[in-house]
Parts: sequence; structure tokens; C-alpha cells
Amino acid sequence: MSLKIVETEKAPAAIGPYSQGIQVGNFVYTSGQLPIDMASGELVVDDIKKATKACIENAESILKEAGLSLNDVVKTLIFITDMDDFSQINEEYEKCFNGHKPARSCVEVSKLPKGAKVEIEVVAYKA
Repeated sequence: MSLKIVETEKAPAAIGPYSQGIQVGNFVYTSGQLPIDMASGELVVDDIKKATKACIENAESILKEAGLSLNDVVKTLIFITDMDDFSQINEEYEKCFNGHKPARSCVEVSKLPKGAKVEIEVVAYKA
């Protein structure tokens, strides 16, 4: 089975010793995506729904580079710094996935890189 690094300029560059994504066989694993608005390059911190959307759009850009879409996502992992944001994150998440319901975990953490309030990673499968 081959391993391929997936990189795109349409998602934030890795800020450490890791890849944006890795493709192993038919699976693509993304690194956690922070809510960076790619148009401005700024971290979205003022609106949790916009932040959630930015995270998902960044993960989607990595998937597209590998020839996949959000419909191919089989698992997501969401890190949030305040569980009180859970319902608003769910609202935006549901819009972004448009009826597709991958398996998911969501955990509250004490801190995220750059002071972000949310970070999302995905695992996708190309049939």
C-alpha cells in the first residue's frame, strides 16, 4: 500500500513537522484544521459558526486535492475549547455536510493552537 502526502495552497500550510493530509490506499486523513479564512489569512475567532465553516472548508480543500469530497468523509474529530459552543457548531456542521452524517467525536480541550476555539480533522474513503 502506498503512502502519499497531500498538500494544497487552498488550505493553511502546516505550522509544524506534519502534513496537511496523508493518503494511504483509499483513505485520506487530514491534520486538524484551524479556522483560518483563506481569503484573508486570518484566524476566525469572533463567530463560532464562521470558525466551524472555515475549518470544514480547509479540510474540504485538502480532500479535493486528493480527489475526494465531504461526501466521502467517514469520520470527523472536533476539538473545542468551550462545550457551550456545541449547539452552534452542530448547526454549521450540519449545513456544511448537507445531510451526510459521518461518524464523529467532539471533545473539549483547554487550549488550541493560535488561540482558536475549534479545530476539525477528517478521515475520508474513496470507493
